[in-house]
Amino acid sequence: MFWKFDLNNTSHIDQLLDREGVTLRELMEEEDVLQECKAQNRKLLLFLSKDHCMQELVTLITEEPPADLEEKTRFKFPNIACELLTSDVALINDKLGGDESLLEKLYHFLEQEPPLNPLLASFFSKTIGNLIARKTDQVISFLRKKHNFISLVLNHIDASAMMDLLLRLISCVEPAPLRMEVLNWLNEERLIQRLTELMHTGRDEERQSNASQTLCDIIRLSRDQANQLSEVTEPDPLLAVLESQENVAELLKNMFEGERTEASVVNGTQVLLTLLESRRSGLEGLMDLYSQGCERSYTVNSSILCAIEPHLKDFQQLLLNPPTRSAILTTVGVLEQPLGSARLHVARLVASLLQTCDLSICQEICRLNTMDLLLDLFFKYSWNNFLHLQVELCVASILNHSAHADLQNPGLQNHEERPLFQHCRLVQRILDAWEENDKNQAEGGRRRGNMGHLTRIANTVVQNLEKGLAHSQMNDLIKELPEDCRGRWESFVGETLRETNRRNTVDLVSTHNLHSSSEDDDMESPFPNDLSIQQAFSDYQIQQMTANFVDQFGFNDEEFSEHDENINAAFDRIAEINFNIDANAAAFEACCKERIQQFDDCEEEEDIWDEKEINYATQIKSRSRYSTWMICLRKYNLLWTASFGDTEVSSSSSWGGPPQEGGEGPQDTSWSSFTEFQPFSG
Repeated sequence: MFWKFDLNNTSHIDQLLDREGVTLRELMEEEDVLQECKAQNRKLLLFLSKDHCMQELVTLITEEPPADLEEKTRFKFPNIACELLTSDVALINDKLGGDESLLEKLYHFLEQEPPLNPLLASFFSKTIGNLIARKTDQVISFLRKKHNFISLVLNHIDASAMMDLLLRLISCVEPAPLRMEVLNWLNEERLIQRLTELMHTGRDEERQSNASQTLCDIIRLSRDQANQLSEVTEPDPLLAVLESQENVAELLKNMFEGERTEASVVNGTQVLLTLLESRRSGLEGLMDLYSQGCERSYTVNSSILCAIEPHLKDFQQLLLNPPTRSAILTTVGVLEQPLGSARLHVARLVASLLQTCDLSICQEICRLNTMDLLLDLFFKYSWNNFLHLQVELCVASILNHSAHADLQNPGLQNHEERPLFQHCRLVQRILDAWEENDKNQAEGGRRRGNMGHLTRIANTVVQNLEKGLAHSQMNDLIKELPEDCRGRWESFVGETLRETNRRNTVDLVSTHNLHSSSEDDDMESPFPNDLSIQQAFSDYQIQQMTANFVDQFGFNDEEFSEHDENINAAFDRIAEINFNIDANAAAFEACCKERIQQFDDCEEEEDIWDEKEINYATQIKSRSRYSTWMICLRKYNLLWTASFGDTEVSSSSSWGGPPQEGGEGPQDTSWSSFTEFQPFSG
């Protein structure tokens, strides 16, 4: 076998190093120089750690290469130099971190006028970041002596690599006492306040964006590290400043002072959203709120909410008068006045604020009638599902919060839901939009894009009417509706919404059981429970190929005359497939043992380098083994049966032969048997 041959050859790098006068560039031309470096090639490491080599490596990553070089090779050596310097080899780390002249040369890169070359900036950031993690004491001590370090980094914050460098300082310093020293140093340098200043409307958009992202990442990193610490330590000074009322107020002032641009609104709101983030993230956190209301709401620092509340009127104005945007062409036509990122972020902010269940905030939102504006946008921009989700969460939060608040303070009953039902005319809007959509579809138009979210909003209302904590108060509000509206609502709930939910809650797993359910099941509530809502939400997010997926795109079963040929049946009936494979495993095993010879590992080994006449005996032997398996499979062919209800489709041969009709013909009893395959579960 191959391991009995000694194939170890001397590396070409070693041969070069044995030659007098070899240069660093010659070594960097070798393809395996990085591999040899990481493999701790002693000769190579000793050469690289020489003073002149280290100086040249640092020069390559901090100085622009000649402009006359071809673009595809211009940054070849700087890239290799960066990889060598960050290869995490102790000898190189010690040399680079312990030589102050090399650190000074690196630091000089920051003293250039902006803008920095983004590629060189990434090399610099990666190299310094590696030193922060590996030679922490030396590098932190060096940087702290540089009184203008933070100023220089922020001066180049338009380069995303500088943002990464700041995050390295916050997250990669160990042990904990030294990390706290670094945080206190950054706080003394007023890092958070200076980043907040960069969020002013008059600043460059790239600087605003990177400053915003840096603040968001600092919030998340600080909170994560605080949660991971097992023992109680002093609070993170950067996070304390970020969550302070003074800093949040300054951020909001910078957002709204002067001309309100979309960039300043979006970037500033992203920081506010991060401050309001739940400790739970992603879909799970949203669904906790959706299904369980304020019983599991999260706590937000009150100083953040106190700073935001006076500026809710400014956000309201953004919904009414957003920054100007030009018309855009969409798949459904030209949109003369797009919704825009600014208004979408305001909707996200309102949803997050309502989720905090803070009474003062919720009352101010109601006083400003913000929900009425959001509902206007919901129906105006019927194809913007990002907006639809936020409005849906707002409605769910109000209904759940109202119920929760009523238990806490009965004197506050209906303080939020009454405007939602009366001034915002939620029920009437649902009915009107649904009827308009049905009319549009009847005339050959397409189903509107907000109908899925409108269905879930309607279900939320009905659930709270039936079993919500404040269902009696909500029923009183329904009774106050005009008589014709009440009649339309009752008809809608009992017929239209019931049928819609019946279709939407069918998935691949439950189709068969749903179709075989008794008529008594129809007497149960037509509205899905919390788990069904979560499943429907999950289907929507991942676009699972279920019946309700097709329904979302406007197809209707009634358009197809044949019951088994409707567009949903192809998906619904997948769950009815039952696989039944009958075969005689023992007979199959015996046949295999008869015909297949075991591999003999003790055969005399051949010298793979010997010259010999080419023949195909080995190939024929190998193919004969394969053919033997095929013969066994044909002799004891496997039967699979797919059962669709009363219809059975079976193959009598694994190789495509026609099935016997009417059960006639000889029955092969030698098929193998593998018992009880479970049907697909989606």
